Amino acid sequence: MGRKEESVRIQTSVLNGIEKKVLVWLAERQPKWMTSDILTFIGTFGAIIIAAGYILSIKNITFLWLSSFGFVVNWYGDSLDGTLARVRKKQRPVYGYYLDHTVDAINEVIMFVGAGLSGLLQLELALMILVVYLLLTVNVSVNAHLKQEFKLTYAKMGPTEFRIIVIIINTILLYVTPIREFSKEVCLFGKRIDFTALDFTAIVILVFLAMMYIVTIIKDARGYAKSDPMPED
Repeated sequence: MGRKEESVRIQTSVLNGIEKKVLVWLAERQPKWMTSDILTFIGTFGAIIIAAGYILSIKNITFLWLSSFGFVVNWYGDSLDGTLARVRKKQRPVYGYYLDHTVDAINEVIMFVGAGLSGLLQLELALMILVVYLLLTVNVSVNAHLKQEFKLTYAKMGPTEFRIIVIIINTILLYVTPIREFSKEVCLFGKRIDFTALDFTAIVILVFLAMMYIVTIIKDARGYAKSDPMPED
């Protein structure tokens, strides 16, 4: 298998500048036995903690703190694995690309399913957000292959910003009882469903992600149409 050229990383998120410095600082202080592979699976361990925290919150809402901690662990492993390889100049473009994105997809499934099983969010909504998120991920991977651009952010928002937003939502649900206990009956297709505050928040996130995806594919399709015009007869 030939070597894969590394795609240009397009990172324009709000916290990108600070995060990059923090990650380099952490990478330079990792013990010699730490590897990018270990960090990748630390990210997966974080996803499992997230799911466990959400599911356990059915019994005790304070387990949302465990879920929030899981997001920190997930960030640490998922964000630092590639930085460590670059700092140590031990990049493996083919293997690293495959492992990182395969494990990322698995992590996303674990996290969203866990949130959907929490009782705080309709499972169907969690799965719908997961589908759109995975569609965005596929689009990123396709562009990385076709034009060597690896776009990590949309509307100045990247994975780190989304993690912080979810941690804030967890904290609000934990401490603001009226919001956590809010419920409104909604009739959908003849079926009555009790929607929580988190359900309504999830709908907003779903619409936002869907709009980003639609705008992105239209823009990308137009760009590819110009760079790859129809052959003349």
